[in-house]
Amino acid sequence: MNTYLTPLRRAAGIAGCSLVALSLTAPIAGTAHATGVLAGTLIENTATATYQSGAGTGRVTSNKVTVKVDELLDVAVATLSTAPATATSAPAILIYSVTNSGNGPEAFNLAADPKISGNDFDGTIKAVVLDSNNNGVYDAGVDTVLTAGNLATSILAPDKSVKVFVLVNLPAGATDAQTSQVRLTATAQTGTGTPGTSFAGKGEGGGDAVVGLTTASDNSLAALIASLANIALTKSATIVDPFGTAKPVPGAVVTYSLAAKVTGSGSLDGLHVIDTIPDGTTYVPGSLKLDATALTDGSDSDAGTGGASGIDVSLGKITGGNTKTVVFAVKIN
Repeated sequence: MNTYLTPLRRAAGIAGCSLVALSLTAPIAGTAHATGVLAGTLIENTATATYQSGAGTGRVTSNKVTVKVDELLDVAVATLSTAPATATSAPAILIYSVTNSGNGPEAFNLAADPKISGNDFDGTIKAVVLDSNNNGVYDAGVDTVLTAGNLATSILAPDKSVKVFVLVNLPAGATDAQTSQVRLTATAQTGTGTPGTSFAGKGEGGGDAVVGLTTASDNSLAALIASLANIALTKSATIVDPFGTAKPVPGAVVTYSLAAKVTGSGSLDGLHVIDTIPDGTTYVPGSLKLDATALTDGSDSDAGTGGASGIDVSLGKITGGNTKTVVFAVKIN
């Protein structure tokens, strides 16, 4: 300071009533972001002084002071699944966003924890996946599946986000309509700690990296609900004998009814109803029906087959709250 103000002081000494004006200029490169000026930006400051000395005027300029902006480490994690995701035989897909709320480029380590206090069950993490095409929908075979030991985002620019899918399987013993939560945590790879913690030389452009108010770590919970189905298969029989009564005598026809009742909020896939022809009886050709609709005995485009070895009717996918009834007949030998 003394060096560059010497001419000013000298001029002031010559003119006791001189008027002196100081001006400061601070050109800043870069643009403002959520957390302020970008890390590594050089903030330059130069002062000038103007003065009058007698009939003349003068101007002096200070040295330039340059400050490099340190990197602030901050992150925000939010749940994008607004309603509990359903888990069936397929995993539940939970959606989160991870945002770099710091002022420098940073990658974030990810951790998914299914063991949350108050859960009805603790799910099993099948995979943590990055939304590679940024469409907000899990695309198997397209989105990036992270591997154990490398659960991290790519480097995110300031204010940039990435969507993260966490795939969760139901554990054995989970029952229909039970709920659970999974916590996703993101932490800055450079480091975490109490606000103000500094990592020398670890910031963008060689400056320091400083932990922000988020402690460079954040987390969010997303919920899932078990959507399962159960089946009860009930078999009944009616008999009509050759005499018009209901006696199980040779020549009587026994008509079996198999009611498959599905309950629960989920569905059953690939459901088949199978029965064998009892010993001492013969299958009655053309007697096979599904919900009162006749089925052909042969293997063709309809849902069932019937013959001497038994019957097999494919019900496909049945959601809870539905009942399907299969009927066939045999004659007592």
